[in-house]
Formats: sequence, C-alpha cells, structure tokens
Amino acid sequence: MSLKLGVNIDHIATLRQARRATYPDPLMAAELCLWVGADYIVVHARNDERHITEKDLAQLCKYYGKKIHLECNFSEKMQKLALKYKPGSVCIVPEQPGEITTQGGLKFTPKNFDRIRAMTEALQKKGIKVSLFVDPDSASLRAAARCGADVVELCTRAYSEATTKKEQAKCLRELALASLLAKELGMEVHAGHGLNYENVLAVADLCGVSCMNIGFAIIAHAVLAGLPQAVCAMKERL
Repeated sequence: MSLKLGVNIDHIATLRQARRATYPDPLMAAELCLWVGADYIVVHARNDERHITEKDLAQLCKYYGKKIHLECNFSEKMQKLALKYKPGSVCIVPEQPGEITTQGGLKFTPKNFDRIRAMTEALQKKGIKVSLFVDPDSASLRAAARCGADVVELCTRAYSEATTKKEQAKCLRELALASLLAKELGMEVHAGHGLNYENVLAVADLCGVSCMNIGFAIIAHAVLAGLPQAVCAMKERL
C-alpha cells in the first residue's frame, strides 16, 4: 500500500526570505508538488515568520484548502490564525525561541495539557483535523489520546540522528511499538522529522503508519534536481 506524502515547503519560503524577494513562491511550489503526486502540503507558521508568513498561509488555504496541513505551536495567537484560515488539518508542535528546527515532541505538563486540549477541541469544532507531534513513548501517546487528537505524528528525530545500526534499530522498535499503541488508542499515525531518501524506507515499513511528512530532504534535493523530480523520487519510495 502506498503511503501518503505530505511535502513541507517551508524552505521554499526560507530561500525567498533570505533576500526578502517575491520569489520563489510557496504557492507555485505547492501547485507543483500536488501536481506530481504529493498528497498534501505542510507549512509551519512560526512566531518569527522566518519562512512561511501569514500572507502565504492565507494564499495557500484560499487555493488549496483541505490540502494544507498547518504546523504551529499551541498559543492562542496560533489558534486564532488556524481558525481564521481553516487549513484542512493542523499539527500542534512545541516551539522554542531561537531553535533551528523542532527539537522533539510535545511535553504534556499539566499547564500545557490543558492548553493543547482546549486548542484541539476548538479546531475540531470548526471541522479541522488535529494532529499532535509526539515522541514515540507510551506516556505521550496516552496524553495525546486524552487530548482528543485525531492523529499523532511520531517524531523520528532520534532515529534520523542515530549514528550506529544498533541505535537505529532501537529507535525503530520504539517507533513500531508507538505506532501500534497509537492505533489501539484510536488515532491515525503519521511520522516525520529528519527523514530523507536513505532512511525513510524502514519507517515507511512500520505497521500502522499511514503518512510521512518530509520537507528539508526534498527541497534540498530539488535545488539540484528540480522540485517535480524530487517529489516523485520520494513518492516512489513510499
């Protein structure tokens, strides 16, 4: 069975923002990705708008609506942004000031848990599917289920950064168990973070995983090979 592929186009916008230019255009990138087989488009709206801006999100949701998967933190500001533009789905992720990329899954402290659950419910009331970005451990998965998440996206950072086959195998076992538990808890399972053309297959083979969200590796490959070819190459692997 072919897995779904969500293509994160943040770094199309990163390139544009490096010169504060009007190109390359994320909207055009989204069109190309969908045209050659991507199942949906992923964008991460950050407080500092280092890549995707509110204007980008507005345009993407206007033209591609349900095909847009928004990643954002669980602040009230981001909740309002999501409710304003109504993407097809939202993945709630942790966000730390100054981080280069997301460092891991959500931490379900009592305060965070209540805020995440409130945002989840608010989005679902407006017909927006909600995913929570979590580490592959049972406590996080059970907390996500209590929040009412439709989907969990398993953080594959530890797996993608493993430096030995033994460490990589251990991470894969944890992901496999997490996927099975998530399914038992009634949640759809996605995976992402640091996945590339070399390491994606082992995760794609895990029972229960239905979608991979991949960005940097595809965009980096596209710089040399072209965006349609880069998306097609990843889609073929899935």
